[in-house]
Amino acid sequence: MTELEKIDETREKIAELGRLMYDRFMTDSAGGNISARVGDLVCVTTAGCGSNLRWRINPEHVVVTDLDGKIVAGEGKVSREAKAHYALLNRYPQGTAVVHCHARNVLVFACAGIPLPPVLEATLKFGTIPVVKYAPAHSDELAEYVAESMKGREAMITKMAALTISPWHGLFSFGKTLDAAFDAAERTEVNAMIALQSRLLGVDLAARTAQLEQERIPFLNK
Repeated sequence: MTELEKIDETREKIAELGRLMYDRFMTDSAGGNISARVGDLVCVTTAGCGSNLRWRINPEHVVVTDLDGKIVAGEGKVSREAKAHYALLNRYPQGTAVVHCHARNVLVFACAGIPLPPVLEATLKFGTIPVVKYAPAHSDELAEYVAESMKGREAMITKMAALTISPWHGLFSFGKTLDAAFDAAERTEVNAMIALQSRLLGVDLAARTAQLEQERIPFLNK
């Protein structure tokens, strides 16, 4: 497959995942964005995909830029929130794709400023999702905080993905592939929902998680 064919395929997949992300309540009309690196180029969603299009997007709503964010193919403006995407893609070669979303259950943790622990086996590999220091959306400072939060988690990115919560804002999933980044974001949203709903049962999640970790140890040693 040529690089041009890979770019076309990536733009198509980003559009598909953007539509799916909105339909599955993983983001809203207020924003979110998706990017993926192909060689030295980046395919990234344009501004207004949420507010103007409600994520009914097609490949033409995904532009191609260099690693500095300069558009080399396609029309439209790169989403201002993409600053964090470029910071991640330039700093960590282990990852190739970023899914930023306003997942409704994760937003509860984002607004409370509370890290999200894994409460499902499917999210154990991500560990506790940290909350970075506050900085306004679209700012250089937020991009730096998100990028810095990935330090020390390179092995997670190599294996699948690492995630970070931005206060009052949303979730950043940085994956080895576009599919991995999306998968990790969706797993984390389900994890957040389960964590919140389990409180209705009066479950001490910290104690239950610690118990399950102990039960899991013998299987890890096999």
